[in-house]
Amino acid sequence: MPNSILPGSIKKAPGGLSGFDVNSPLTSSQAQNFKNAGYAFCVRYLPRTANLIQGNLTNGEAQVILNAGLALMAVQHVALPGWKPNTNLGTIYGNYAATYASQVVQLPQGLNIWCDLEGVAEGTDPKDVIAYCQAWYYAVHIAGYTPGVYIGYDTMLTPDQIYDDLSFQHYWRAYNGPEVATRGFQLIQQTEKTLDGITFDPDVTQDDNMGDTALWLSA
Repeated sequence: MPNSILPGSIKKAPGGLSGFDVNSPLTSSQAQNFKNAGYAFCVRYLPRTANLIQGNLTNGEAQVILNAGLALMAVQHVALPGWKPNTNLGTIYGNYAATYASQVVQLPQGLNIWCDLEGVAEGTDPKDVIAYCQAWYYAVHIAGYTPGVYIGYDTMLTPDQIYDDLSFQHYWRAYNGPEVATRGFQLIQQTEKTLDGITFDPDVTQDDNMGDTALWLSA
């Protein structure tokens, strides 16, 4: 059967809401348990390439999440620590994130799809990191989604570079991530927790220093 168009609309995330990001598919009962525990949104993963599909967000799971009353966003898996970013990789990964989101999951345009920036190889030229992020940004932006970036450890960028040299307007701070100059963050990740045997990272929404918020799909 073809995938079903996902219900709901793109909305600004109100500040002060608790959610979670999780690297495993959720069943209907698991999604409902998170909702019952007070979580308002979920961030699930997209693959980098067609060879890395297993365990990532699907259309069916997205419907399960939305039906449980959770808002939804997506983040693309980062490569293993020690990876080396460049313009070409940014374009390849960004294009695949957008293609998978639209064709497999059928996420509507406008919501945040997040680039996971962390674990960059030591000694990488910051210009290569910036080129990767910019290429990823434009690939996702051109496809109609709103690019965001998750700022983790070993980005090889300073807080000023993250703000001044990248086009992103949506920033998500890892629990071990650095600051972003001027704008600040719209999502703040907290340390790992477990619910009903599922390991996840809690997140909290906030308006950034410019009054902007994350954008999610809400049923």
